[in-house]
Amino acid sequence: MKFKRRYSDNDKHFWPFTYSKHSTKGWRPLGIVLDSGGDPDCRSAGCNLKLHAFGRTLIVELPKLIDDFRIKHIADSWDAATIARQGRNYYFETFRREFGFTFSEGALHLHYGPQTWDSSTSKSKCIFLPWREWRFVRHSFYDLAGKHFWTEGKRERWEVARAVKDVVPTAKFDFYDYDGKLIQATTRIEEREWLFGDKWCKFLSLFRQPKIRRSLDIEFSEQVGPEKGSWKGGTLGHGIDMLPGELHEDAFRRYCEQDHRSKYRTFRIIFVGKSQ
Repeated sequence: MKFKRRYSDNDKHFWPFTYSKHSTKGWRPLGIVLDSGGDPDCRSAGCNLKLHAFGRTLIVELPKLIDDFRIKHIADSWDAATIARQGRNYYFETFRREFGFTFSEGALHLHYGPQTWDSSTSKSKCIFLPWREWRFVRHSFYDLAGKHFWTEGKRERWEVARAVKDVVPTAKFDFYDYDGKLIQATTRIEEREWLFGDKWCKFLSLFRQPKIRRSLDIEFSEQVGPEKGSWKGGTLGHGIDMLPGELHEDAFRRYCEQDHRSKYRTFRIIFVGKSQ
């Protein structure tokens, strides 16, 4: 039966083909995957072949070349009337089978069977390519003047790192939330470093500059934003990348001047000054 497969927001249909241009610039996979289709009640069901390249995907509709993967469940919650009406006391959970590969964002994804979202039954593997990876090597804290305070060791216990975080010099600032309530923010300066290449490709870091990110960790004394007090709750902490030469106050002032987003709207907060 002909139907229009929904794959993205940029689909064009030329039966039996669906052509899709990816709207996300960062996701440009390369690969080929044979897909059984999965749940027959789903609009994206039906055996198909996906071809990914150059930020585009071509889907070819196919006859039922491979069967879906089904898991039988005993329906313990069904009453006698339901069992009599169905003529059985069980149901099947249906998942797609996939065979092929995709390469994206520095990782090779292999698909060789059922895709159940359960690690005990899914047949897939992700292989990160060491010549494309950045390895994390350092986490440091800095004092109020931006001077080095402490660097976490490679085998440091979590409890030690947490204890150090509690004694790192901090700055405290007052600000008005979107509703005019005065709230206090506590800030810490942290820095993280990554080197290029992992495993047997660590030598590649000799030929590329390290990635170093200094950030201001921000903790609020109470919930912030339009959703505070709701079931979702407001924001209790945040952070911002620091610019060269910035210290606590400069970075937090810049943070306050930005638009902040809750689930349904943007909002602003107003910097007041250092807490007394």
